[in-house]
Amino acid sequence: MSFLRRNRAATPAGPDFDVLAMDPGDWPGNLGAGLLPAPDGSCQGVFLRYDLFGGRGPAMIIGNLPEGSPARELSDGQVPFEVAQLLDALENDEDVEVTGIEDCPVMQGDNLLIVRKVKLSEGRISCVQFDRSDNVLVTIASWDRPITDDLYALLKPLPAELFQQG
Repeated sequence: MSFLRRNRAATPAGPDFDVLAMDPGDWPGNLGAGLLPAPDGSCQGVFLRYDLFGGRGPAMIIGNLPEGSPARELSDGQVPFEVAQLLDALENDEDVEVTGIEDCPVMQGDNLLIVRKVKLSEGRISCVQFDRSDNVLVTIASWDRPITDDLYALLKPLPAELFQQG
C-alpha cells in the first residue's frame, strides 16, 4: 500500500507515521484521540475513540502502533491495547482474554490484507488486526458490533494536522 508511508520530522509534535482510521467528518458521533508518548518525545502509537452512543461509551477504537511500540508487546492471552482501552472507557472491569486468532484474507481496493480476527472471552467485543506496509499495526476493537469487511474500505490516512499540539 504505497499511500501508507512514514513521515520524518525533526521535532515530533505528533505521530511520525500516517494514522490510518476513519475520517472524523464521516462519523456521526463524538471522536477522541490519544497519543502514546515515549520518554524521548516520539510517538509510540495513536488511538482514536469513536463514540456513537452519545457520550455513554465508545462504539469503536482504532489504534495505530508503530514497530517497537511497547503497547504491541503482549503476553499469552493478553488482550490488545485497544481492547483494554475500550473496556476501560466502558468502565467494564471484567477479566477478558484472547481465546484464539484466525487469519482471513480481505481485499482493500487493489491490496490484499491478511486480517487477524482476535477471538476474545467477552463475546460483545469484536477485534481485528492487520500490519501495514510501513510496519504499523492497526487494531480495531468494537463494542457490541461485528466488524465487517466493508469497514476496511472506510479506512484512510488522516491529516497530520489532527494530531498537532497548538
